[in-house]
Amino acid sequence: MASVFEYAPAPESRGIVDIAPSYGLFIDGEFTEAAGGKVFKTVSPSTEEVLSEVAQGGSEDIDRAVGAARKAFEKWSALPGAERAKYLFRIARIIQERSRELAVLETLDNGKPIRETRDTDLPLVAAHFFYYAGWADKLGHAGFRADPRPLGVAGQIIPWNFPLLMLAWKIAPALATGNTVVLKPAETTPLSALFFADICRQAGLPRGVVNIVTGDGSTGAALVSHPGIDKIAFTGSTAVGKAIAREIAGTDKRVTLELGGKGANIVFDDAPVDQAVEGIVTGIFFNQGQVCCAGSRLLVQESVHDEVLESLKRRLSTLRVGDPLDKNTDLGAINSAEQLARITALAETGEAEGAERWSPACELPSSGYWFAPTLFTNVTQAHTIARDEIFGPVLSVLTFRTPEEAVAKANNTQYGLSAGIWTEKGSRILAVANRLRAGVVWANTFNKFDPTSPFGGYKESGYGREGGRHGLEAYLAPSSPEGEH
Repeated sequence: MASVFEYAPAPESRGIVDIAPSYGLFIDGEFTEAAGGKVFKTVSPSTEEVLSEVAQGGSEDIDRAVGAARKAFEKWSALPGAERAKYLFRIARIIQERSRELAVLETLDNGKPIRETRDTDLPLVAAHFFYYAGWADKLGHAGFRADPRPLGVAGQIIPWNFPLLMLAWKIAPALATGNTVVLKPAETTPLSALFFADICRQAGLPRGVVNIVTGDGSTGAALVSHPGIDKIAFTGSTAVGKAIAREIAGTDKRVTLELGGKGANIVFDDAPVDQAVEGIVTGIFFNQGQVCCAGSRLLVQESVHDEVLESLKRRLSTLRVGDPLDKNTDLGAINSAEQLARITALAETGEAEGAERWSPACELPSSGYWFAPTLFTNVTQAHTIARDEIFGPVLSVLTFRTPEEAVAKANNTQYGLSAGIWTEKGSRILAVANRLRAGVVWANTFNKFDPTSPFGGYKESGYGREGGRHGLEAYLAPSSPEGEH
């Protein structure tokens, strides 16, 4: 159906961001070349243009970064919490001041729409630093121990889907509790972490408290295996999370893993359909579906299946796919050629296994990595697309008759990260939510985040929690000293 009116282009200016032609590693408060001299290119997923060259860190660089963090730990951990809080507050304010610049940078490097980086990512990044700044001098009241002590040096590995937000999730609680950090950003989205290094210097953060080593999987592996690391925090794929767990088994390293998901979005027959459809769209098409807690399995009660599906298709036909820097864009580019190939292969598997594929008519740009919003009907629990995490704008639609069947189907997955419930009955929300094996359950909404609320999963979605008071625990030593050097 044609739009009643057309949207005029509304591009955000690239001019606000000054991207250098090359970047080094950020170690001990300074940018430095990698010991091996290797570099890699980071490209914009929407155009495939090279944005910058970035240093490829190796084991020698990780060793230098851990050494700098260990040296800085003595003074940083000895500071009163109120003093550490001042730095975190300063970082939060600078992020707010530079939010437009950072939003454009994130959109260029990641491919997600500017509306998402501007309205969701950056406000949440600043909010996490503000929130944990408030905890820095109150750790004794967090409920974990009376005399809280930091662990030491935290090795942190973040993914490419929310580069700056995942950095905030990890660095803010680590610094608030008195730890120092060596962080490795994703290979395809290193730029916002490197800009954050500049923010650390702008805030006057002591040298070595935050170190950022860019690189690929081998860089991350060197960080995980380094004997000077006291805690690993990882967000990413389940396969890599399992490898990390095997690597640190038998050591005294602490670990939190936030891994994959295959979230169920459950729509009951009394749900407000239009509101539910908006939640379904947010649940799976936000950030092109490249969200670990995406509502990628839609479970609709049989009696309203046709109505919901008709409304959903009508809504998908209004989504705008294209230039992520255009403020009207709903779906941007897929992050990389590798990820696009994976999404494409899984969608083809869905068709081959007999599911019915549908996408709205939309013209995809000729350059860059693009995938049209897609939904599959006639899906069973046996289908690959209903079991495997696709990590793209692909929705599988299943049906149920009773609440018991809805819960059974929702829990029939190796993952346990998120779920959504749509109904007007509060009693049903509580009854169903209590039976869902998911770390986060949203009621009549989806993908709502807040720094005060813990996030994490069960089963192959990992263990440990980030965010909220619970997010402090992973960075505090237990009652008997651990990880001290």
